[in-house]
Amino acid sequence: MIRRLDLPDAAGVPDAAGRLFAPSAERNRDAILSVLLPRLPARGTVVELASGTGQHVAALAAHRADLAFHPTEPDAARRASIDARCAGLANVAPARDLDACAPGWGAGLRADALLVVNLLHLISEAELSVLLDEAARALAPGGLLAIYGPFLRGGAATSSGDAEFDARLRAQDAAIGYKDAAVLTTVLRVLGLAVETREMPANNLMILAQAGPARL
Repeated sequence: MIRRLDLPDAAGVPDAAGRLFAPSAERNRDAILSVLLPRLPARGTVVELASGTGQHVAALAAHRADLAFHPTEPDAARRASIDARCAGLANVAPARDLDACAPGWGAGLRADALLVVNLLHLISEAELSVLLDEAARALAPGGLLAIYGPFLRGGAATSSGDAEFDARLRAQDAAIGYKDAAVLTTVLRVLGLAVETREMPANNLMILAQAGPARL
């Protein structure tokens, strides 16, 4: 289950069109675009897990009209925001009700790219295991899994601000909080994915994991 917690940077009240706005999504949009746009496939389907307000999928889709984008989100108000924000983008499908922490969703998808933005610190370790297993199943041969967000390095936060945010998360729900980047990349490699890590602004990381080609 994806937690939507009482955080200072959370999306607030929707505007007249039903669009929610997350300040953090606005701040990290350009950095995410700069890394992802060159790495997205030349053609095919891009699925975003837990699309939230829809700010990221709308920005990516506006730049890549040649790709079909499929946002997902278990929260109905956020699905409405995604659809409102992506109105007029012919390459974006209506937001689908999907919980990325629930077993089985990967069998019903075939994605050339899967995007996960600012989600892992809001789910438990057990839920993360489910998400990664299902994502590996959902990726098409050669497909890309892109994971963005804050992480621990060597079991520790990289700044006092990150340590305080991680502590606040764990105070609201002891099962969640920052995940360790090295542990995540190890699991991704065990799942058969080639992994690259990119440093991002504000101590965040973009972890890019690519599936191998189809076997004959």
